[in-house]
Amino acid sequence: MKSNQKLTRAALLLSTIASTVLIAAPVQAQQAGETASQDVITVTARRREESLQDVPLAVTAYSGEQLEAMGAVDILAVAETTPNVTLEASRGTNSTLSAFIRGVGQQDPVAGFEAGVGIYVDDVYLNRPQAAVLDIYDVERIEVLRGPQGTLYGRNTIGGAIKYVTRRLDPDAPSLTARINVGSYGQFDQIVSGSLPMGDTFRVGAAVANLQRDGFGTNLYTGDENYNKDVLGYRVSAEWEPTPDLFFRLAYDNVEDTSNARGGHRLIPSAAGYPAFYGVLDNVFDTRAGLDVVAQSVESDGLTFNAEWNINDSWTVRNILSQRQDDSTTPIDFDNLPEGDLDVPAIYTNEQISEEFQVLYEGDRLAGVMGYYYLDANATTVFDVLLDTVLTGLNAQTFGDVDTTTWSVFANFTYDLTDTISLTLGGRYTEDERTSRVLRRTYLGGFSEYFGGSGFAIATTSDFLGTNSWDDFSPTVSVAWQPSSSNNFYFTYTQGFKGGGFDPRAQTTGTPDFDLSGTITADEVFQFMAFDPETVDSFELGWKYQGGNYSHAVALFHMDYTDIQVPGSVGIDTDNDGVSDTFTGVTTNAGAATITGIEYEGNVDLGSDMFTGGDLLNFAWAVGILEGSYDEFVNAFGVDISNDVVIQNTPEASLSATMSYMAPFAGGDLNASATVSYRGDSSQFEIPFPALDQEAYSLWNASVVWDSEDGAWQLGLHGRNLTDEEYRVSGYDFVNNTTLAPELGTSGTLVGYYGNPRTITATLAYRY
Repeated sequence: MKSNQKLTRAALLLSTIASTVLIAAPVQAQQAGETASQDVITVTARRREESLQDVPLAVTAYSGEQLEAMGAVDILAVAETTPNVTLEASRGTNSTLSAFIRGVGQQDPVAGFEAGVGIYVDDVYLNRPQAAVLDIYDVERIEVLRGPQGTLYGRNTIGGAIKYVTRRLDPDAPSLTARINVGSYGQFDQIVSGSLPMGDTFRVGAAVANLQRDGFGTNLYTGDENYNKDVLGYRVSAEWEPTPDLFFRLAYDNVEDTSNARGGHRLIPSAAGYPAFYGVLDNVFDTRAGLDVVAQSVESDGLTFNAEWNINDSWTVRNILSQRQDDSTTPIDFDNLPEGDLDVPAIYTNEQISEEFQVLYEGDRLAGVMGYYYLDANATTVFDVLLDTVLTGLNAQTFGDVDTTTWSVFANFTYDLTDTISLTLGGRYTEDERTSRVLRRTYLGGFSEYFGGSGFAIATTSDFLGTNSWDDFSPTVSVAWQPSSSNNFYFTYTQGFKGGGFDPRAQTTGTPDFDLSGTITADEVFQFMAFDPETVDSFELGWKYQGGNYSHAVALFHMDYTDIQVPGSVGIDTDNDGVSDTFTGVTTNAGAATITGIEYEGNVDLGSDMFTGGDLLNFAWAVGILEGSYDEFVNAFGVDISNDVVIQNTPEASLSATMSYMAPFAGGDLNASATVSYRGDSSQFEIPFPALDQEAYSLWNASVVWDSEDGAWQLGLHGRNLTDEEYRVSGYDFVNNTTLAPELGTSGTLVGYYGNPRTITATLAYRY
């Protein structure tokens, strides 16, 4: 990606590590005195319960207890210790997720673009990235599946999938857990969950989380806190088991995020001739963003009904029916200046209904799942792009409405050819249809009526309605050899695809005359607006070992990534004054890339009964090395620039190491741990830009947690980013990469958003 020499050095280092230490699987929560070999980790990566050791693909699993022990507050934290995974809050937001696994993902949250990593809550797919930065409470485990999961998880999981699994209710006795977190920057979290049996077969439960924190910085223009947190979430559920073989669950969840809009940090001063001069601020968490026509607000909720019937020892049927919706209003001040040079207030609304029916079979030599999936979803986006409030209030408004209907049938079965060799075959057939309305209008006089403004439309630059459909077959073939219960060698081929669509920001009036006929036809407009699905073919060779006092998981992978969708924006000078006064979206299937890498995850018990009876010293690590390059990258102007682009949001190296010590202490168990995670250089976009991209950095975290012997009380102290590392996680770039001259607006937009600074949190929990 940067240089073959650098990759060679990294590979040599890994070879040395592999030859001198025992590589192991990801660390899991352990009690003092237990060894790694005693942990049996159950996951549902293949839609049925299996030991993690038996799954022939790269999966990292985190139990709820482990997440508590490491002080994780949301799913972004798991990326620190999972190789080749990037999880970020999208630019200018608190709760919209940008996710990349093994270099595959999508960071544009506008309706019309599909994610490349699937997010699942209790096996329900979240069709849009808004409200997908999930806070961690009342969670049983989180599974990170790396590589395309097209057979079992369908479209838009070409990078991988993240499964967020909540706890089931206690069927036998009332339960209650209360937790308080108090920390730096005014953190004060209150989390309560519990359940109550209502007879022998019926039970109800609820969980509530009120998460509060002051800002890491200040908006110097409005006086508001910047990077603060104000989230209220709750979940209620009811479970009914009329017989041991029948199970029903109805669950409703709601999350409301009223945190302030996140202002960015300008990396360059305002341009000469701007109404006032603004220099670069010293504190990266401070901002001067002046866009305040709407308040930041995100609310999401969902209702899910699960039913499961164990017909007999071999057959089980399962149904997952869900309805979800979310509404987001967000003011994104691109220029981050008091005046409106590039201000974008936006509204996102999403709703979906999904239905999945599964039939599971478990026999002596054959096991697997088959089923049907259906999704009906709508995503609407409207945003203003106010380019000049000083003179005319020029505003380029975009309205996009996208309907998605998709259905698929799938099957995945494993057959034991011998006592040690098994063959897995799977496939998924999908029909995918998208209908998009794209309306773009030019306003004068400020913001439009959607944002309480008095601007008036003077031109329509797009009025497009189009429908397109695709079908796809995504196969899986895997061979596993388990010569003993400790070893699992496997080779897996799998395929995935991400749906196509229409660019919601494109201007039909900007359509080129493709055939040079002198007339722009409807077919040419359709061609300009549309983009096709993208696909990934993945080949993975792995070895999992578990035994004695250590375990390991090693995966080597190679992916052929084709028809890659690259959304972009191009400034347009409509009045020929030499300054871009609007823009058009240009999304292309840029070409193809090859991505190759290796992942090692490890866990070894270094010793027990060393300082006191029942203690345990454990070392765990994860290493990811990835080399990716574009074989072809045709930009919006038809030029192949594959030699000038890189795989975005993915470092060549990601490493983590955790040392844990567990021992009996003061009538309970003490768990002390320290983690360092390293991420190499990464580029925010496909075209590198050193002024915005993030150089390599390391984060240091540490935790001390004490649990009482009866499990009733827990005390914890967690420090994250202890060295107070300053690092960018996202940003905006609307300036020339060489001269820094503005490409959109007049003052230049080069803005960074940053990861959390050093925080210290004390926790107190009571369980009944």
